[in-house]
Amino acid sequence: MVTSSQPRDVPQILLSVLFLSLMIVACLWIVRPFILGFMWAGTVVIVTWPVLIRLQRLLFGRRSLAVLVMTLLLFLLFIIPIALLVNSMVDSGVPLIRSVSSGEMTLPDLNWLNSVPVIGARLYTGWHNLLDMGGTAIMAKIRPYIGTTTTWFVGQAAHIGRFMMHCTLMLLFSALLYWQGEKVARGIRHFATRLAAKRGDAAVVLAAQAVRAVALGVVVTALVQAVLGGIGLAISGVPYATILTVVMLFSCLIQLGPLPVLVPSIIWLYWSGDTTWGTVLLVISCVVGTIDNVLRPILIRMGADLPMILILSGVIGGLVAFGMIGLFIGPVLLAVSWRLFDAWVKEVPPPQDNTDEVLEEYPLPDSSSDR
Repeated sequence: MVTSSQPRDVPQILLSVLFLSLMIVACLWIVRPFILGFMWAGTVVIVTWPVLIRLQRLLFGRRSLAVLVMTLLLFLLFIIPIALLVNSMVDSGVPLIRSVSSGEMTLPDLNWLNSVPVIGARLYTGWHNLLDMGGTAIMAKIRPYIGTTTTWFVGQAAHIGRFMMHCTLMLLFSALLYWQGEKVARGIRHFATRLAAKRGDAAVVLAAQAVRAVALGVVVTALVQAVLGGIGLAISGVPYATILTVVMLFSCLIQLGPLPVLVPSIIWLYWSGDTTWGTVLLVISCVVGTIDNVLRPILIRMGADLPMILILSGVIGGLVAFGMIGLFIGPVLLAVSWRLFDAWVKEVPPPQDNTDEVLEEYPLPDSSSDR
């Protein structure tokens, strides 16, 4: 018996797809101002969810009290310090931009090189020979790039209104997710299961692990190092300590560590004759520079090995794409994508090491047989 298949109604299919596409685009356009805040809140809630559960147990099982305490902690330990840091960065960055743009910044004389034993006089003479051969011209050429770069970085922090809006949204969405966390997680897993069955559910779990790994192992470690290093810069009397702290945070996020900022600061303190505070900052730098070797293994317990190029690309790309918030969101997005891609690739066995056996199964055509 032959059954004739009904012809497909192509216009109906095209119009249905077009309608669904328009609905999706319209919904995304409506929620576009809230996407970054919600992503930021989701990252924070995923990382701090075990803390919420412990607080709920301590507070007699009351979820409302636990959510209130967690929201207050986020406001005191996260929102206020970041807002103060951004405001201080903008305030201290204005004179720096003015000095760079007006041409007041010149190459230093480095008289302290004469005090270096054995080779100090030669270093001082060589440095001044370089200045006489065109040091002023070199500074004149690189000054526009320094000014442009500095203005761009400070300009990213200058959007205080938008940044504070995202901070407020993050705090609001975090409270909502804390309150209905299990229901939201169940809904996301249900949707993923509807899309790709068990593979979709596994993808959601892997994504949560990747978020927690990059947030704890990279972002939290960088924040701790930057805060401790910034405190050392502030108490040592190093100028522009706020801007240097932001640069140190950026350096820690891209896995260069805090030493590219702390070492020049130590040299400057000794050069200016403040040996006491230079020694204090040297001790602080030894602690801050090595704390990640102890802190990162403690924070990362799921064994997520994230490539350095992934973190570097996420930090820089996130900063360019989303501003200051991208420093945190960029690595998280790339880490989630990397874990899902890695899991998808590993669903099949790896290729054989012996390439000759592969060529035996799929031999190349013999050109001599065509003659």
